[in-house]
Amino acid sequence: MFKGSIVAIVTPFQDNKVDEQKLRDLIEFQIKGGSSGIVPCGTTGESATLSFQEHERVIEITIEQAKKRVPVIAGTGSNSTDEAVMLTKHAAKSGADASLQVSPYYNRPTQKGLYEHFKAIADSVHIPIILYNIASRTGVNIEPETIARLARDCKNIVGVKEASGNLDQMSRIKQLCAPSFDLISGDDSLTLPVLAIGGTGIISVVANIVPGDVASLVAEFEKGNLKIAQELHYKLLPLIKAVFLETNPISVKTAMGLMGLCAPDLRLPMCSMQAENLGKLKIALEDYGLI
Repeated sequence: MFKGSIVAIVTPFQDNKVDEQKLRDLIEFQIKGGSSGIVPCGTTGESATLSFQEHERVIEITIEQAKKRVPVIAGTGSNSTDEAVMLTKHAAKSGADASLQVSPYYNRPTQKGLYEHFKAIADSVHIPIILYNIASRTGVNIEPETIARLARDCKNIVGVKEASGNLDQMSRIKQLCAPSFDLISGDDSLTLPVLAIGGTGIISVVANIVPGDVASLVAEFEKGNLKIAQELHYKLLPLIKAVFLETNPISVKTAMGLMGLCAPDLRLPMCSMQAENLGKLKIALEDYGLI
């Protein structure tokens, strides 16, 4: 159901407020660039520092601007189940095509707690749910067996964004879940390997600046053009490494500022790049022909 290059879009700020017009411009840039879906209010969208009102507004704008041309997968996760249900109900009411649900952070729930958390959210809405497994951020891994149980018991849990970096774990998910369950890469550098084990695409950070190349990588693989997909993988790799020089989304938002796509403004505790890393980022952007 969800495939291709799906951008985890940044939230542009101006004077510490959401720049609504710039967000609309970025959505147009993504759709014209070939992205097959948009995730607002994910990690890259600095969801952790958005107020509830801003969070809901960003999702509403994204749905309005996308106009059903591509699916909108609203980031509505929380470490509070009640808050996640509230945000997900709002997204569903607003017309989101799906919800991305990060595992609860800081709480470190058990696998039973994870199951009950995600099931409560899935039971509260009818839209599809994509789980988001990123233990490096949340402190807890969603085990493949838990994912399979959720997929079996909750018909609207249809996929997982896997950012564990563990291809063995991802293969296990494919083994345990139905063929229709979407395995989506959560790491730009692993897009091609994940496709090779049966993944459907990528929820991408680097697509914020090069949507066309990320979309082409997935499309060429799907057409059986492995050599071209490999060439795009290795072309993108230095740029991917550069946009993760510092904690996401610091580097990619800085790159977008350098490219004139949006202001590079971040919200504390995210801050401007260190000089040494900024220099490396500029070199990578120059080498790619972006500045």
